[in-house]
Amino acid sequence: MADSSNKYADNVPGRFYVDDQCIDCDLCRETAPANFARSEEGGHSYVCKQPESPEEEALSQEAMEGCPVEAIGNDGQ
Repeated sequence: MADSSNKYADNVPGRFYVDDQCIDCDLCRETAPANFARSEEGGHSYVCKQPESPEEEALSQEAMEGCPVEAIGNDGQ
């Protein structure tokens, strides 16, 4: 399970985040490309934009549930 105390500084503030367990598999970026991006320097994904619509919310949730290492969290802010 993702740990908010280990989330990357790249994440924009808000409910969803990616922590240091990310293995850069690209699943979240493929599932919710409007909300996840890749840090070229760090070699990991991060939340570049919090969901702003029901569709983005659903895709971000799907990305979180599909993450193979559970590196995506939702702290419910």
